Amino acid sequence: MKGLVYKSTGSWYSVKAENGTFYSCRLKGRFRIGGIKSTNPVAVGDRVIFEIDKKGAEGEGVITTIEPRENYIIRKSVNLSKQTHIIAANIDTAFLLVTLNNPPTFTSFIDRFLVTAEAYHIQAVILFNKVDTYNDDELLEIKLLAALYRKIGYECIGISAVTGKNVEKVKALMQDKVSMFSGHSGTGKSTLVNAIEPGLDLKTSKISDQHLQGQHTTTFAEMFDLSFGGQIIDTPGIKGFGLVDVEKEELADYFPEFFALKGNCKFNNCLHLEEPQCAVKEALEDEEIAWSRYRSYLQILEGEEDHFRKDIYDEK
Repeated sequence: MKGLVYKSTGSWYSVKAENGTFYSCRLKGRFRIGGIKSTNPVAVGDRVIFEIDKKGAEGEGVITTIEPRENYIIRKSVNLSKQTHIIAANIDTAFLLVTLNNPPTFTSFIDRFLVTAEAYHIQAVILFNKVDTYNDDELLEIKLLAALYRKIGYECIGISAVTGKNVEKVKALMQDKVSMFSGHSGTGKSTLVNAIEPGLDLKTSKISDQHLQGQHTTTFAEMFDLSFGGQIIDTPGIKGFGLVDVEKEELADYFPEFFALKGNCKFNNCLHLEEPQCAVKEALEDEEIAWSRYRSYLQILEGEEDHFRKDIYDEK
């Protein structure tokens, strides 16, 4: 039988068969997919082939095959740096929820997410949530951030999951597609899902006043059917986003504004560091490329983690 993985809880997977019936499935033996050393060989969004477990309880099955993935979002495992964690697979659109200060989302984190989406050919949309809570100065910073990423080519939408601002616009982008919501804990992913599909009634919690961090309300990634067509994958909050399997020579290709200029560099293998006649460095000096983006590029190139943010107007 063919099915779609809707939830993974480590050793068991909730799989929806083509006839609409859900089965609780486990894996048959050990899976290794394309050499990926992953903490979870099967991810939400995976298309699988399974068989009824005749020895198990009613409604249980065994996954025998994972069909080839169109794409996936992957990150380094937090505790096992040599392993990776596949957040979700076969995604049409990845929505990144960004909040300015409750909790703060750093530009380095945004850029790492966008690089990952570019590398795995997933459309990315940035949602600036909680716009109803910001003062004029904070709204200006949001507008500057949105302008930065729109210039690169990313769709940016200011939303409020609480008041409903631009929620319909987000729904229109999700219709008949598989969408994923991602972001730090506390950015309002579950609240937004509830605003889009109130019948799901996902659990939410308040921000910690002491650390301005969200509390994990989503423990495992889970897919839900949408009444207006398509599915949404709600994911656990992500603290860090270590990139996986991106070679230094190809990293700049996943920064669209760098990629557009690489043909003008003197050397076709230019890393945009100290090379002469580098079109990217020239555009940077002419302020055609944001310094925050270049800093993120250097951080990733040097293998640094995304522990801090510098404001986009802290230019040099």
